[in-house]
Amino acid sequence: MDQPAAPSREPQPTDPRFLTLFSPVTVGTMRLKNRVMSPPHTSAIGSLYGTEADAERNMAYWDVRAKAGVSWIDIPGRMRNFFITGFEPSGISAETLGWFRLPNYVERVGAFVKRMKAHGAYVTCQMTMLGAFPHAPSPTLSAPIANPHPHVLTVEEIRAFVEEYRYAASRVAEAGAAGIELHFNHDDLLEWFLSPLTNRRDDAYGGSFEKRARFPREILAAIRAEVGRDLTVGVRLNVEEPMPGGYDAEGGIAIARMFEETGDVDFIHAVVGTPWGNPSYIQSHFYKPGEWAHLAGAIKRAVSIPVVYTGLVNGPAVAEDILSQGHADVVGMARAMAADGELLAKAREGHAADIRPCVGGNECISRRYVDGLPFGCAVNPHTSREVDGPWPAARTRRSLLVVGGGPAGMELAALAAESGHTVTLWEARERLGGLINLAVRAPTFDRYGDYIGWQARRLERLGVEIVLGRTATAADVLAAQADSVAFATGTRGAWPDIPASDDADVMEAREVLSGAKTPGRRVLIVARDDHMPPLALADFLSLAGHAVTMVYGTPSAAILLGRYIAGAPLGRLDERGVEIRTLQEVVAIRKGEVDLRNVYSGKVRPFGGFDTVVLSCGGVSETALFDAVRAQRGDVHVLGDAYAPRRMVFATRQAYALAKELAG
Repeated sequence: MDQPAAPSREPQPTDPRFLTLFSPVTVGTMRLKNRVMSPPHTSAIGSLYGTEADAERNMAYWDVRAKAGVSWIDIPGRMRNFFITGFEPSGISAETLGWFRLPNYVERVGAFVKRMKAHGAYVTCQMTMLGAFPHAPSPTLSAPIANPHPHVLTVEEIRAFVEEYRYAASRVAEAGAAGIELHFNHDDLLEWFLSPLTNRRDDAYGGSFEKRARFPREILAAIRAEVGRDLTVGVRLNVEEPMPGGYDAEGGIAIARMFEETGDVDFIHAVVGTPWGNPSYIQSHFYKPGEWAHLAGAIKRAVSIPVVYTGLVNGPAVAEDILSQGHADVVGMARAMAADGELLAKAREGHAADIRPCVGGNECISRRYVDGLPFGCAVNPHTSREVDGPWPAARTRRSLLVVGGGPAGMELAALAAESGHTVTLWEARERLGGLINLAVRAPTFDRYGDYIGWQARRLERLGVEIVLGRTATAADVLAAQADSVAFATGTRGAWPDIPASDDADVMEAREVLSGAKTPGRRVLIVARDDHMPPLALADFLSLAGHAVTMVYGTPSAAILLGRYIAGAPLGRLDERGVEIRTLQEVVAIRKGEVDLRNVYSGKVRPFGGFDTVVLSCGGVSETALFDAVRAQRGDVHVLGDAYAPRRMVFATRQAYALAKELAG
């Protein structure tokens, strides 16, 4: 086998805070130069098995991170499914052929392994098959929010899947990868067999713990028979199941011990969460960094093989803390590396303060799998564009005036300065950040404030002239005589056309978050925003002791959040007694009550019992200054919310596109 021969050591870190993080460790056949692996997360960036351009985009992303020092890269791998003739698979695991049977699998993985080996990184291949799409051990479902009943596997089909895992292992070995990780988490079919909640079989593959473990054990034995001891084999395990009837943390420890006792497993990768719940397996900013590392620590104390922990490890300090406390031998980092591909190099070389912070907003997965848009990182528009090479120097250096210092304006100013332009930024308020400065007043949004601080330091380092408290006029902009002008002037709060009596107490969300106005104890939130802001407002108010009711016209709250993040805020609000009413719109406001109209039947009903109505209805673009200047000169641009109110990821990506255009 052509094993990646990563060096046993790398240069010692100049920052003594990260000595454990950058120490070597052995996992199976892999002698890792540091304690960082990166779990699968790049299927949204570019398919390794798609066009040559797709594969190159994927590999270029990893080139940057492997060069910076990641020692272990785990890539995704979807298993083949078996169906009767005529069955049409649908849903999030609607695979037929699977990736391991693709004709270019060995070629593409082999090329990937070779490139990562050149940087000193090992590559392992994960094997995934989600339960209930359509296969399951029994008809029982794992979640109340996904209800397509599955096909219950026969014994003959189980044996066929064992053979399929063996075949997939042979392909991994043929490609020259260092190992295999079996997916026993996040509603995978293998987790469903282990779980007492979803495995209600009464044959040799269900019932007792030993019988529930039979299918996974047969797969492990088949893989070992195929690859021997030449490859590292491990399992990614949910340390506990949050649903009633699932296994608890003690059950997770028992499963880990069982895997070790087989002799077929070289490591346990301990994770938490579901694809839909609270927590999601991709934990957002509503949770503390590394919040569940102690559960991995309990498994580490119970087994002798190495343990990996993944779960909101958002920077080197968190990683070092988890490792030094003995909760894991290796930490997994995905979104943090998406936010800054040079994270490890910066930490190793004493520049941890320069690491671009991940805010934990989950745009990286939501854009692709909720919005159907290309991959995008909210804080780093370069991510997934590594294939384009270094950021270009401007063909002709020019002067640029940016009006507005929110996320769009700050990113544009920084990118333009990095191209070599002379940049001036005017901000009407006394601090940079735009609406982020209001968002950080809501609970758990402090990481967005960290990002704004990082951007401010970046602008200072680049020599951007920043003028705060400058309320621009058209005459001011024209007098500046910049070669190019960009308006990132944001929005004003939207006030929908709802009749309100003179004695009604009505406020807008920004007035409340800023502290300009204080609502009464009982608050009704009019939510006409499909993403996070109304939920953040409700979190802010309910934490302060207000009794909160939310009214949405949509079938559910925050329909654009997606299942990878929605569970956290919705769970928090329910714990505080926040009531959410859907399919209704407020059509009239009076003191203490409103009229609610069902959006489908049109029936209007009065609803009361509150003191204040707070409008959380998004924003209206501020374009008057742009329109006035555009009428008098050329080379004028508009971006961010000033063009159309969206989320931060839209603003930073627009800034990237405009900055590249200005660079020529």
